[in-house]
Amino acid sequence: MAASLGVPRARLLLVKQVHGTVIAAARRGETHAWRRPEADAILTDDPSVAVGVRVADCAPVLLFDPARNVAAAIHAGWRGTAAGVSLVAAHAMTLPPWRCRPRDIVAAIGPCLGRCCGEVGPEVRAAFRGSGTIDALADRWFAPGRGDRLFLDLERANRDQLEAAGLEPSRIFTSGLCTKTHHARLHSFRAAREGAGRMLGAIRVADR
Repeated sequence: MAASLGVPRARLLLVKQVHGTVIAAARRGETHAWRRPEADAILTDDPSVAVGVRVADCAPVLLFDPARNVAAAIHAGWRGTAAGVSLVAAHAMTLPPWRCRPRDIVAAIGPCLGRCCGEVGPEVRAAFRGSGTIDALADRWFAPGRGDRLFLDLERANRDQLEAAGLEPSRIFTSGLCTKTHHARLHSFRAAREGAGRMLGAIRVADR
């Protein structure tokens, strides 16, 4: 993966993912060794590195601002999505030192557990309420299942969060692929449980 992005393996930067909203940063010109911090997103303006997140049903969200040459890789499982990790990361790109404009940011949401297979319990809906997510918006992300079960549309939830952060809808791209449905080609924890592998969503800014 590092070779495909044109960086040495040691320069493909990852994090210890904890299903939260902490954002790590890899700034251009920094020389210290990267020690994986506990975080679920990485921002960078350094063309000598690539940044990535590992997933197997969670959504990999990649952001890029071609005007400011800033990128982000985001790990968005249901817990991170309930806490608004995509919205938080997109907003962080607008702050110093990055100073991106939301309308300039392009987003890609990779394969993740789809609404078709994303069955969850009522505690997941409660987590979205407990995080302060607007109920009217969150209601769009859940469909009723059997009994008290629900189906979560993880892709749509993250797309809506990016739009709430100010991104243009036409600049948000989604795969539309459910990892469990396509588990023969994509890694899915729901399908393979502890035997599941991991996919990597990674991005590198342009070398200007």
